[in-house]
Amino acid sequence: MPSGRTHDRITLWSLPLVAALTFGRTQSSNLTLLVSGSFLFGGLMFGPDLDIYSCQYQRWGWFKPIWLPYQKSLRHRSFLSHGPLIGTALRILYLAIWIAVFGVLGLAIAEKIGNLAGNWQDAVLGWGRSISEHYIEILAVYIGLELGAMSHYLSDWGGSAYKRFKKKGLSGLRSPKTIKRRKITTPRRTSSKSIAEGRRKKAEGRRQK
Repeated sequence: MPSGRTHDRITLWSLPLVAALTFGRTQSSNLTLLVSGSFLFGGLMFGPDLDIYSCQYQRWGWFKPIWLPYQKSLRHRSFLSHGPLIGTALRILYLAIWIAVFGVLGLAIAEKIGNLAGNWQDAVLGWGRSISEHYIEILAVYIGLELGAMSHYLSDWGGSAYKRFKKKGLSGLRSPKTIKRRKITTPRRTSSKSIAEGRRKKAEGRRQK
């Protein structure tokens, strides 16, 4: 598995290619900036290795503790953290919950201190309206985050496959199969002492007859 610095280099080297391909497909500088920035953020701070004490985890600084429940809930390199699409979606949902918690606390404190009359229903409707109006931009951010994560777990898979190839050749590239072995029961051996005892009992039975 590549080191954290190697992952960072892959992200930085891939950034110009991602920006060029995005601009070529969209012809939009705004979408290109969103995809490129999200790709950089996803590769350096929002990647699959947030499930362990990694470089990505350490870059969150004072906000590192919010990822501790995430780390304790998931096994490293599990499908929920390193899986395509679902890994990024789960991290976005997890971070969104924390942002909502901090946002609610901040609004509640501001309402108490500043005597602000907050309308929670209008705030929720405003968020929903913004999401519906800017869904293309939100999709661009998600694509950038997923590409950043993809550069990470593809390099992990490529590094592991290369090591298996060096060790076992082409056979090492195949996924290992679990072979179920049949349980073979060996016949129970009879000792010579028990055989002699059996013969003696038979002889005594014949004499009694």
